[in-house]
Amino acid sequence: MRNLQKTSMATNGQINKDSIQVHITHSKRDNRSLYMVVFFLSAMTLWAYWPTITELIKEWNRNEDYSAGQLVPFTALFLVWHGRKKLRDCNLSPCWLSGIVLLFLAQAARNFGLLFMYESAERYALVLTIWALTLMVAGWQVFRRVLWILLFLFLMVPPPGRIHNMISGPLQNIATAGSVFLLETFGAHVNQQGNIVTLNGHTTMAVEEACSGLRMLTAFIIVAAFIAYMIKRSRLQKAVLLLSSIPVAVICNILRLCITAVLFMLASTEVAEKFLHDFAGFAMMPIAVLLMFGELWLMNLLIVPEIPKEKPE
Repeated sequence: MRNLQKTSMATNGQINKDSIQVHITHSKRDNRSLYMVVFFLSAMTLWAYWPTITELIKEWNRNEDYSAGQLVPFTALFLVWHGRKKLRDCNLSPCWLSGIVLLFLAQAARNFGLLFMYESAERYALVLTIWALTLMVAGWQVFRRVLWILLFLFLMVPPPGRIHNMISGPLQNIATAGSVFLLETFGAHVNQQGNIVTLNGHTTMAVEEACSGLRMLTAFIIVAAFIAYMIKRSRLQKAVLLLSSIPVAVICNILRLCITAVLFMLASTEVAEKFLHDFAGFAMMPIAVLLMFGELWLMNLLIVPEIPKEKPE
């Protein structure tokens, strides 16, 4: 009798081991199939959008205002890798219908851009295609988990020319007026004519379009979006942090122009222009990050966290 029980236990143990081994084998096959599908779709997307991608890379290299956009794809990959443990807990349930509908909209936007010579439409279509492939391969649960990263991808696309002009001009005027106000506050004699500033009656400084702070604005928005994703705060605080990157960029650009104006007056034109174009952008980034973290510290003081209510026994 004991021999029969031992034999039965051994048989059950062997069956359990075999079932576990079969489950692991199926899991490996599923992962391989998923990797193959992801690789195939990625290769097809890269082939289909290669002209758009090459033009986007050229735009990053020739337009300094949006050169920070080339950091967005690499940052997005890092964010996906950083959240890989949470993604493993998500159920893979491909949603073909929603994915195909979104893919159809992306291709419609791309064809519109090709027909009417709107490069921005083609580039936005690339981002929407990535959204559609995420739905088709992984489903809604993974899509919702990486939604912030998918939205982050839009920051790599320079806005259309009309929007650029709508932003650049006012930023240039704000930078000029703000720097003049700050210089006069500290006792400098400043005469403003449009975007040309005369310092102490003889030194002239032109606030050109390149000095509007648009490049700083795009870079700070990308940094703020990265910080907002990484920190553990409420959605309200993350949204406030992201929106505050705009005034932070404006303040830093005004500060940069004021320092440049002081160098114009105390040093030389060559030193001031070298600071303005070479060093100032790098110097302002740590200041912007400190302002953002100071803002988070201030929100901690002002916002009282909600205490969860105890359930009645």
